[in-house]
Amino acid sequence: MQLPHLHPYQGQHCAPPPPRPKLPAWTLGLYLPLLLVYLEVVLHLATGNAMTYFPIYLLFSLSAGSLLALLPILLPPLAGRILTVLLSFLLTLLFAAELIAKHTLQAYYPLSTLETAVGNRLSDYAGVILPATAAALPLLLVFFLPTLLLWPLFRWGLAQGQPPRRGAAIFAAAAVAFHLLGLAVVHAPWPGDLTPAKLYRSDTNFDDQVEQLGLVTMLRLDVKHMLFPAKAGLDSDFDGLDGLDSSGDGSGGDTSAVEEQPVIDTSPNVMDVDLESLAANAPNEDVSWLANYFSSASPTRKNEYTGMFKGYNVIQLVIEGFSGYAIDPELTPTLYKLANEGFVFNNYYTALHYTSTSNGECQTLLGLYPKNGNPITMKRTGVLGTNAYFSLAQQLGREGYQVLGYHGNYDMYGRQASHTNLGYTWKQFGTGLDVDTTSSGEIAWPARDTQVIENSVDDYINSDQPFHVYYLTISGHMPYSNNRIVQPYLDQVRALPYSQTTQNYMATVMEVDRALELLLQKLEEAGKLDKTLIIATGDHIPYSNAGVLEELSGRTFGSSKDLEALNESAIDFDVYKNTLILWSASMEEPVQVDKPCCQVDILPTVSNLLGLEYDSRMLSGRDILSDSEGLVIFTSRSWRSDRGFYNRYTQTFTPAEGVTMTQEEQEQYVSTMKKLVEYKLACTPMIVENDFYNLLFPRE
Repeated sequence: MQLPHLHPYQGQHCAPPPPRPKLPAWTLGLYLPLLLVYLEVVLHLATGNAMTYFPIYLLFSLSAGSLLALLPILLPPLAGRILTVLLSFLLTLLFAAELIAKHTLQAYYPLSTLETAVGNRLSDYAGVILPATAAALPLLLVFFLPTLLLWPLFRWGLAQGQPPRRGAAIFAAAAVAFHLLGLAVVHAPWPGDLTPAKLYRSDTNFDDQVEQLGLVTMLRLDVKHMLFPAKAGLDSDFDGLDGLDSSGDGSGGDTSAVEEQPVIDTSPNVMDVDLESLAANAPNEDVSWLANYFSSASPTRKNEYTGMFKGYNVIQLVIEGFSGYAIDPELTPTLYKLANEGFVFNNYYTALHYTSTSNGECQTLLGLYPKNGNPITMKRTGVLGTNAYFSLAQQLGREGYQVLGYHGNYDMYGRQASHTNLGYTWKQFGTGLDVDTTSSGEIAWPARDTQVIENSVDDYINSDQPFHVYYLTISGHMPYSNNRIVQPYLDQVRALPYSQTTQNYMATVMEVDRALELLLQKLEEAGKLDKTLIIATGDHIPYSNAGVLEELSGRTFGSSKDLEALNESAIDFDVYKNTLILWSASMEEPVQVDKPCCQVDILPTVSNLLGLEYDSRMLSGRDILSDSEGLVIFTSRSWRSDRGFYNRYTQTFTPAEGVTMTQEEQEQYVSTMKKLVEYKLACTPMIVENDFYNLLFPRE
């Protein structure tokens, strides 16, 4: 017998399930604006940024998201959903990548950095990026959660049907309205030295732009400034700046052991140049501003150390990822000797600036603070062929020195061009410097600094000419894993009471120590040690593992989260404290120097010690041994001087020990110093882009 056909629920006591809710088609356009708001909030919370500026990046996110929403709204339903999923994935991937970059490389990377990133070998950083990505997987899942839920939401009824065409007009109008509201909030009277309005006009300070304006806005402004370069927007009020350049103590070091002093030439270190004429006849406003600024600057003066090493050979090293906290009399005896038996700089800093190593070199080799943004300053000098007239390579080259430079790596940051342009006969892997390779012909990463010394020293050690040699070391490059640099020192470092990362870091410093030991041995064997000046400093601290410095120093520099991200709003700036080696075997006793100083001060200090003619007004650094006031500028625009420390985030000034000021004096001093700091940071790109030195000292 045939059973009657029954409805699935006929005869059953349970009610049929309710129909799935169907949200109207236009709701598809809401997803991308809300996604961008979500991603910005997660990024800010993950990086420890305050939510103070939430209204700004809320409005700009809604604007950008509304604009992006036009694309899926105008497509057929299925295509619109697919595109929404694709955009959601790509936007989330962008935020996730920027988060990893911030935590591993201490900087956000805009689109204008892509050329450099592609040109550099990202495999060098794989040992840091991959573990950081693995450690961040739970957080990355939070980023990708909306994307993972998006397709199931479509199946459950989100955005059904074809959106009405008028919806596109609504979202276009919303994009404009939110953007205008965002601009209004940006230009509200926000407190602080770097306000949202100032950052909105700037092509520098990407980290601050992300914090205050949002990641999407930072990237948008970066594209805009690639097409339409930003203007510096500096005033020309140079009054009072000259009074900041002299501390009036008359001495840079401890000379108490000297009973009788000969008459010392204290004339200014300046050159016979007509800055006033250049200002009046400048080809553009930037050149005029620079000429007026340098004309108003107070020069540093010659002193008892002027010409102390005149005619000496000069060997300069910039040591990858180096911190003086790692120097140990037993483990690194050569570094200990050089750091304590020459000039001893007790308040020397290697502040981390944009692109770390490349712009660490910029400070050391050019005596200028790098641009905190793109284009990358050191690389740009090579691209443009900028006249680096005051570089040590060019100064000593004009004196008849043999000038050579070495780096045991590939052509990172365009050094073959930039360092040749500086004046060096430049040798790196592939262009004249041999290091160990793998079976496939790649560098056995990383190269050994001892091998770089061994394979280069014969180029100059027996020369009849005086020589200037520059080494950019590589063995201290992150990550500090159990790699080929660590292996020879494994037994020694494993006995240390530190974590394995810190032990491995110590092994890389020991490799640098052995390289210096070999270098001094070769100089002594050639009979040239007593007539050679050794200069050495780090390019930057080991920023990817700054916690190792707490172990080595026995100090606390901040919370683990703030230290990991080197969050300058919360860390102790002494994490950047470092060692500057300025030593010669001819020195009979050490010279203690307490003045605050940093990398930009090396070039003018060494120029004076060598008795070279240079113009101290046209460098951002100052001769540390002169009577000029010391100044260290950090990337956040906080600064330390002889008279105290200014914290840009709290806008507070803490006088140095023994310094007394009235409230009025302090306010005037801080106001003028902030202006000087702004000028010193802003002048470098104008010098490079306008080839300023070449206007005064044309190439022959």
